[in-house]
Amino acid sequence: MSDWQTCAVPDSFVKNKVGRKNQIPAKEIAETGRFPVVDQGQDFISGYCDDEERLIDSDLPLIIFGDHTRCFKFVDFPFVLGADGTKVLTPNADLYDPKFYYFALIALELPGRGYNRHFKMLKERSIPRPPLPEQKKIAHILSTVQWAIEAQERIIQTTTELKKALMQKLFTEGLRNEPQKQTEIGLVPESWKVVELGAIAKVGNGSTPKRANEAYWDGGTIPWLNSARIHDRFITEPDQFVTPQAVKECHLPHVTPNSLLIAITGQGKTLGNSALTRFETCINQHLAYAQFHSDEVVPDFILWFMQTRYDFLRSIAKAGGSTKGALTCGYLKTHLIPVPEKDEQMEIVNIFSQLDNKEQVYLRKQASLRDLFRTLLHELMTAKIRVHEFELLGGTTAI
Repeated sequence: MSDWQTCAVPDSFVKNKVGRKNQIPAKEIAETGRFPVVDQGQDFISGYCDDEERLIDSDLPLIIFGDHTRCFKFVDFPFVLGADGTKVLTPNADLYDPKFYYFALIALELPGRGYNRHFKMLKERSIPRPPLPEQKKIAHILSTVQWAIEAQERIIQTTTELKKALMQKLFTEGLRNEPQKQTEIGLVPESWKVVELGAIAKVGNGSTPKRANEAYWDGGTIPWLNSARIHDRFITEPDQFVTPQAVKECHLPHVTPNSLLIAITGQGKTLGNSALTRFETCINQHLAYAQFHSDEVVPDFILWFMQTRYDFLRSIAKAGGSTKGALTCGYLKTHLIPVPEKDEQMEIVNIFSQLDNKEQVYLRKQASLRDLFRTLLHELMTAKIRVHEFELLGGTTAI
């Protein structure tokens, strides 16, 4: 980087006309409206506003910095500014290409200080200042990878929406084009049974051996799961291992492969979520299990149906008035499950498995592109790779 100059962040931007008149309090942000609202949150657009007097439509593009979140956003369209913790930076056009400036800022990787303010920390830093033609080329390379990441995100969102729509359709209409009947869980095909979970599976929950007792954990060989893995949908490896002594003395149930696991407590999106374990395991007290003993059911079919019951289970869990909420094994035994003929269950499972496999391919490609972006951002911003070298290597043609 010997032929590059650097610039202190306070000298890298110029004063702009954005002020309180352009800001909107969070409580006034609407779900729909004429103008997008950009704030310091992780979502690029936090909502909408109809107040044209608040609109920022000049001196674009601008960089939004989240004083609390450390989140940078490149905004090149008219918008309204979220009021809480937002800083608006106008790159000095004599020094910086706007898009390069944005990438140079996100390359700083400011350390977090909780919900404290970080703008003071940002102003203490410096960023590279290569010649403007080189800035534009670097920005183009990084933008190309970023566009590819966003394209994958759109594909993933479309696949997720398709999966949700298919769940609604297949679990109410089935695959045989037969008449429907009204049941306690809504419309289902006429030939489908609706049974209690307890009628087709043994239902129970686990526990956690005392952490202070080393004899329960050291050298453990028996798999043990906690509720953090419930988001995997298909769990193929354990979190930790416990000893046979722990299993015996703490009366831990052995949960057989292809049993349904349900989060009966939990924060965030954990409560009410479901997964299948693909191996024999023990579980903690925040999970319930349904160990199927009926030959009439395909475990994967039950899992996919349970994905449609997430919101319902959460509402049941919180019906008792607790802010955290909890489900009981007693309730889960009575939870109603649709059971079509086994071959139809398998056909529905195959449909969702194909979609799931495609989604996993898209997620892996997106993860690879993000790794590529992080690597290129570091290498290009530190001049470990120069633009002319990158072009000789073929540029972004492989993306």
